[in-house]
Amino acid sequence: MDTRVRPYTVKYGHVEIHSMTHPMRFSVALFLSLLVMLFARCANKAPQATRNPAVQEIKVTVKGEYSPDRIVVKKGRPVRLSFYREDDSECSAQVVIPDLKVKQDLAVKQETAVEFVPDKEGEFTFACGMDMMKGKLVVEP
Repeated sequence: MDTRVRPYTVKYGHVEIHSMTHPMRFSVALFLSLLVMLFARCANKAPQATRNPAVQEIKVTVKGEYSPDRIVVKKGRPVRLSFYREDDSECSAQVVIPDLKVKQDLAVKQETAVEFVPDKEGEFTFACGMDMMKGKLVVEP
């Protein structure tokens, strides 16, 4: 006597319904799992620009001092500091953030963008080229 479970067919009018054996259910479940993993993997390969949040943009006025002189940004997100240099003193001709290896000349009466991605947390000093005007850049997690 054969004791294996075999698929059976139930007829309802013109429709036939076949039961699934355990190996058939396992195969279908395995196929669906692989399909879900494939779609999940493709979703993770989105371009970096779409995964990163928007650029953190802060406008800074340079007129004998930096305003604002304390800037808070998030680690790992692109930063654009737009410096507008109102005075033409030699001291305000450059901005430097030594710990982040940023050094940029600033044009007079124009906006100059300083762009970078902070890769470490902490408080970092930004200053003029003569190290007289100073501000703080705070990088949070």
